[in-house]
Amino acid sequence: MERTKLTIRVDRDLLEQAKRYARENDTNLTRLVSTYLGRIVSRNDPLTEAPTVRRLSGILPPEASVEVYQKYLAEKYASQSQGTG
Repeated sequence: MERTKLTIRVDRDLLEQAKRYARENDTNLTRLVSTYLGRIVSRNDPLTEAPTVRRLSGILPPEASVEVYQKYLAEKYASQSQGTG
């Protein structure tokens, strides 16, 4: 398999965390990124076939954001806790 160089831009903090993770796991950033990309494009990744992943896949609309989801969870659990006191 032919290899090629890839240039990406990431937040400095994220880069430092990734470097630390790589060191702690006896690997390097190239291997981390390659492994991750390989897993997300692999159709044979057992995680994508897990029943919970299949059940949850696609339930959020494409425009959903982390903030919207966090707000939903806050409202959901606030309403549940109001009944218990």
